[in-house]
Amino acid sequence: MKTLLLLAAAVVLCACTVLPLAAQKESDAAKITALENKWNNSYKARDVSAMNSLLADDFLITIEDGTTYSKTGYIAHCSDKNTRVDISEFVDMKVRVRGSTAIVTGQYHEEGVSSGKPYVYHDRMTDVWMLIDGRWQVVASHYSIPVKGASA
Repeated sequence: MKTLLLLAAAVVLCACTVLPLAAQKESDAAKITALENKWNNSYKARDVSAMNSLLADDFLITIEDGTTYSKTGYIAHCSDKNTRVDISEFVDMKVRVRGSTAIVTGQYHEEGVSSGKPYVYHDRMTDVWMLIDGRWQVVASHYSIPVKGASA
């Protein structure tokens, strides 16, 4: 009987430890999803202030053509008045949280006009967020055009 009580207590203790961690991961994943959407909206609107708050100081992004930008370079690139973003949306976005790091993967679709010419992107994307001084910020981002016929 004593063994049964000890086993029951151990199960309850484990549940009390694991369940809050799972709830925290879900809560953090929801926060990251909201931040991804905020970043996407600020990108479309060329909202430099919002982007500045979301990107870590050492942020680095690789875009479709292989060009890399630091935080300041990316914000300058996004502020280009010769580019108008008409559609910017995520598809099949997944967020995985591991402690103070979150990895976001998915598909990205963008359409617009750049220097008077229409463009369309259908990309795969990966963003890495970290909890820095109590705030989630994106530290790295990679967008690439999938090769036709390639599968995961």
